[in-house]
Amino acid sequence: MSQKDASLLKIRVYSDYICPFCYLSQKPLEEAAAQTGVEIEWLPFELRPYPAPASNLDPEYRAAVWLSSVLPLAERLGVLIKQPDIHPDPHTHLAHYGFQFVKQHGLGRQYHKAVFAAYFQEGRDIGRMDVLVDVAWQVGLDGSEFRTALVDGRYAEAHRRALRAAFEAGVTAVPTFEIGSRMLRGVQPVERLRQAIEREQAQGGPLWK
Repeated sequence: MSQKDASLLKIRVYSDYICPFCYLSQKPLEEAAAQTGVEIEWLPFELRPYPAPASNLDPEYRAAVWLSSVLPLAERLGVLIKQPDIHPDPHTHLAHYGFQFVKQHGLGRQYHKAVFAAYFQEGRDIGRMDVLVDVAWQVGLDGSEFRTALVDGRYAEAHRRALRAAFEAGVTAVPTFEIGSRMLRGVQPVERLRQAIEREQAQGGPLWK
């Protein structure tokens, strides 16, 4: 496959903004994409779909998971992450609506990273409208237009369709990486992502439209 054709292959990544492993997966994913010339397509997934009650895990259990799993992985990857002091976990449907709006302005990647940073670096409640409006402003969007798009719910149906597509694709946990015919789950090292991409390129796998 030529470099031109390789650039058409996309890694579809299903993630949720309150998942620390989704946040940590960004660095190896972007490195693998840069090494292989493929694009990344971010797709939504809600760990606790609205309006179901938000997750409110026992603080001691949550802290144990962070100490045993999240923080050691973050250290190995060289990624700064802080455990948000927000209980219960925020719902993320509004953040995902915002992504639907922002990607139409060519700033989807910037917004995606900024929402993660707001939650896992700054400890901000990304379930709040004012926080998301501020994130949109930070990446260069008109805050009032962004707020209006979230308030009037114009992207709610697009988001629901995306969630249905994730279910139909067999996504049950995040992060999940769809690379052509291959599905990888959980944080992946750069080498494994690159190998999966290169195998798909060599086989002339499907080019997502």
